[in-house]
Amino acid sequence: VQLQAFGGGLVQAGGSLRLSCAASGRTFSASAMGWFRQAPGKDREFVAAISWRGSTIYYADSVKGRFTISRDNAKNTVYLQMNSLKPEDTAVYYCAADVFGSGSYYQRAYDYWGQGTQVTVSS
Repeated sequence: VQLQAFGGGLVQAGGSLRLSCAASGRTFSASAMGWFRQAPGKDREFVAAISWRGSTIYYADSVKGRFTISRDNAKNTVYLQMNSLKPEDTAVYYCAADVFGSGSYYQRAYDYWGQGTQVTVSS
């Protein structure tokens, strides 16, 4: 599975962005997908995950109620809708695939990673 994340950019606090992660390969529909982020000087952290069918979703407490993860298996794409953005959401956002898995908060569960897309939220 090859993953490419895009949709990042510069936005003011309170604004919205939608990230997309396009996947190649036949195992996408059998993969749980996750979004992680890494802010400057900090470790990469979990943001959200979705099971292969979309029936199970996890969010980090810091984004719950503001971010929404979704997927379109027909388009091999997973999305992260980010609303009410805060300066502390500034980070490089990565998508990841947990092939034949159920999704997880833990990075080690994921088999493939995209290259990341920068999100910058100005105050």
